[in-house]
Amino acid sequence: MKLLVAEDDLSVCEMLQMFFQKEQYETTFVHDGLSAKQRLEQEAWDFVILDWMLPGKDGISLCRDYRQNHDTPVILLTARDQEQDRILGLDLGADDYVTKPFSPMELIARMKAVLRRYKISPSAAEDSQDGSAEDSGGEDTESEFQTLKHKHVTIQLESRAVIIQGHTITNLTPKEFDLLCLFVRYPKKVFTREQLLESIWGYDYLGEERTVDVHIKRLRNKISVPDCSLIVTVWGVGYKLEE
Repeated sequence: MKLLVAEDDLSVCEMLQMFFQKEQYETTFVHDGLSAKQRLEQEAWDFVILDWMLPGKDGISLCRDYRQNHDTPVILLTARDQEQDRILGLDLGADDYVTKPFSPMELIARMKAVLRRYKISPSAAEDSQDGSAEDSGGEDTESEFQTLKHKHVTIQLESRAVIIQGHTITNLTPKEFDLLCLFVRYPKKVFTREQLLESIWGYDYLGEERTVDVHIKRLRNKISVPDCSLIVTVWGVGYKLEE
């Protein structure tokens, strides 16, 4: 795995290097935001770790800019541990948030959990349900090459293409795509936050229910169409696809 770490604390870099070598990660370290920006723009990466308080350009800005064009997993490192900081990081595209001081083994565990979530397919998300979901009104086949349809939404699973009212949506992250697929498969079902965490993030996810709200907000912004909410809030319960 080709990994970029942007961290200005050299002692943290030295510590991480020892653990990443054991995991056989191909790791590149940079120590300021401008160097990180250059490497992010010039090379392809399998995973990116960004310190929030980098000199030159901070990690949160790097994450926001990088996420506009890349689906690569991103974890933020920071000494900021307030809830609003975590929400901001997730809202701008980070997949997870690790506060300092931290254990390198915890960071690696979180990285592996993020990678597993990126590999979850819509069919895997469906399989993790408890079987209580109602049948969708769209195409109903177990093949991963199917096309899902529901009113304004068409999803081609093989190419991961999303078409809404004739417009192709190209900037969904893997988790946003899987969330939308789950809603389209079960348009009559109201999903609680706990169910969405279990289906999309998995039982081993170390985050919190607020993560769901952040991703639903981002998904709504990307798939919004005139006179159609698509994903609606069922107050006190969770979320569902508009019928």
